[in-house]
Amino acid sequence: MSLVDRPTADPGIVNPELRHQHDEYPVHLSGLIQPHGVLIAVNPTDWTVTRVSQNITAQFGKSLENVLGKPLNHILPTEQITQLQAQLQSQADGVTHSQLSLNTASSVINLNCFIHQTQTEIVVELEPIAEMGTVQLMAERNRLHQAINRLQQIADLDQFLQTAVGEISRMTDFDHIMVYKFDAQQAGQVIAEVAQPGIATYLGQHFPAPDIPSLVRRLYQTGIYRFAPDLNAVSVPIIDLDRADGTPPLDLSRAILRNVDPCCVTYHQNMAVNAFLIIALIKDQELWGLISCHNTTPRSLSHSARSDCQLLGQFISAELANKVSQEELEHVIKLGNILSEFVASIAQAENFKQALLQPQNRLLDLVGAQGAAVCLDGEVTLVGETPPLNQVEALIEWSDSHIKTNLFHTHQLDQAYPAAAAYPAVASGLMLLKISQIRQYYILWFRPEVPQTITWAGNPTDHLSVNADGEISMCPRASFEAWQSNVKATALPWQQAELDNAIDLRNAIIGIVLNKADELAQINLDLERSNHELASFAYAASHDLKEPLRGIHNFSNLLLKRYSEVLDESGIKRLQTLVRLTQRMDMLIDSLLKLSRLGQTELTMEPTDLQAIVERVIEVLQASRSDATAQANIQIARALPTIDCDPILMGEVFTNLLSNALKYTKQAHPIIEIGYLTPEEQSEIAIPADVASTKKAVIFYIRDNGIGIRDRHHQNIFQLFKRLHERDAYGGGAGAGLTITKKIIERHQGKIWVNSVYGEGTEFCFMLT
Repeated sequence: MSLVDRPTADPGIVNPELRHQHDEYPVHLSGLIQPHGVLIAVNPTDWTVTRVSQNITAQFGKSLENVLGKPLNHILPTEQITQLQAQLQSQADGVTHSQLSLNTASSVINLNCFIHQTQTEIVVELEPIAEMGTVQLMAERNRLHQAINRLQQIADLDQFLQTAVGEISRMTDFDHIMVYKFDAQQAGQVIAEVAQPGIATYLGQHFPAPDIPSLVRRLYQTGIYRFAPDLNAVSVPIIDLDRADGTPPLDLSRAILRNVDPCCVTYHQNMAVNAFLIIALIKDQELWGLISCHNTTPRSLSHSARSDCQLLGQFISAELANKVSQEELEHVIKLGNILSEFVASIAQAENFKQALLQPQNRLLDLVGAQGAAVCLDGEVTLVGETPPLNQVEALIEWSDSHIKTNLFHTHQLDQAYPAAAAYPAVASGLMLLKISQIRQYYILWFRPEVPQTITWAGNPTDHLSVNADGEISMCPRASFEAWQSNVKATALPWQQAELDNAIDLRNAIIGIVLNKADELAQINLDLERSNHELASFAYAASHDLKEPLRGIHNFSNLLLKRYSEVLDESGIKRLQTLVRLTQRMDMLIDSLLKLSRLGQTELTMEPTDLQAIVERVIEVLQASRSDATAQANIQIARALPTIDCDPILMGEVFTNLLSNALKYTKQAHPIIEIGYLTPEEQSEIAIPADVASTKKAVIFYIRDNGIGIRDRHHQNIFQLFKRLHERDAYGGGAGAGLTITKKIIERHQGKIWVNSVYGEGTEFCFMLT
């Protein structure tokens, strides 16, 4: 047993240039074919022969001189050429098959004919066939239909594939049939196998990715099977019309007869294989795996049998998407149930974060993780086994600049993010789901390192050889004896169902958030309409109440004047009380009317000199409150700026705030300061958190050395008709001034707040945006 730190697909190949040469070696330009057939290339314009395989003489008795540069009818009868032309025209993009007969000097040869077109030439491949009776053909067809019928009854993927290799074994009589499945690193694992007694088995073993170079994988992906009946047979060269003209090699990508690369021949012979048939399994237009049929001795196989195996391979490919193993099916169902519960919980929850995090096991079970980190607006919460918080924050910061997709996953995190080498025991695997990159809503799931032992079919490093000069080169692996490697810093890979669950969770969250946004928008619309209706009602009611109120007030005063001599003292006091009540009610209605008007009219925004506004307000207050204002020391710290606002409403704001400052004081000489602070100067003032987080703007303030406000009243003072003192204390009032002020500030998209120390003074601050 040997040890490696990690099960890479090609643990022995570290030189990228060497790997690239290996992967892209042009096997399709070899200029060679297998000897059991003849290849003819013709000019697509006039169908003259441009190239032909050298064995045409041995196979058909035709000399190269008599066919190269000559019309194709020097080889095939004209009527059969016409048939081929029609055949090619009907399916220009693929390889088509037909059967032909060729008269030679000594006999009539029956041929399988395969024809396709490259970018430059038309390729005709002829393969002599033995006579096959109708009964045998029918038997092969029935065997295929029966195989498909049996396979259609099987739902479990493992059983399905195992049955499939059994069917192919019966159809081909090859010694050894295997199904390889490729992983994300393109390494293959044998997941189904049928082997005759005495044949080495590889079930469960891995084959490194370099065993099949990238270009060969792409050729397999075209869906054309590869058949080599005798790996000991000597390849036959393709002869060009003129070898000196620099004509590029013929493209044999889709040639049925393309020779087997010598490296591939040696590789298989090292496995004691001398004939093979390989059929590609394609899922979602990607090479999912291979069906590999091996025989220890050369073995011919009729075209109809190969065609049946190819059809069965296509059926298996089509069914792959519908088949899952029972264990996988149970896992998928379990994950689906967790996701359903999760989504329902989030949809009903008022607290999105709590819905994500509680219960914690649900978040982990959703994708089969042992730890998770939930990042909402940059705030990270850890669940289960995770790296330390500072490491997770660093990982998130790295992901912001390196991961652009909504879902990223790896089971070898330190390969993408080297800093993860510090905590493989908790986070060798990472699945990162970005719900919103703008708001930094992320979920990170972690999986720990899982020690594993991988059994390879031979030492995967045997691809390399080093010569006497130290030069490294690729070579076929010589041994396929079981070879094991231990694994480090690697978690269990994330399964597709788990990745799908994460994406479904993201889609559900986005859908729920959008629905809630729609609901909130509808609620706001209804609320706005309701507020408008209430404001209209308040305006109408206030206006209509004024007239009867004035009548009550006037008649009460009239009664006091005309009938005070006939009324007793009690009657006079009651009429005086009635007058005071009508005055108070008039003041309340005026306040209500003013408040309702704020919701009825549009703002008249214009550049407004606040210095002039404040000076005018002070003049008005001095005129109306000459006693108190005369004693007050009202200071304007510096000239107030000109800003865009509604000048009338801003005058109301300063009137209310200055009136309050003058009213709520016990000082013989109240001191009031009016000023503003630029964003750079605002460190000297207390600003609420919700205001500090908004865009910086100028903050205005009105400070006094009055009675101050207790902390518990700071929020209540903006409520309508909320008074903190006896009704007639500090000059009385309706208790609506600050409510109106707040309403005006908010209509300017601004904020107002109060800083106050009880007994020392009050500072009202506001900002407009």
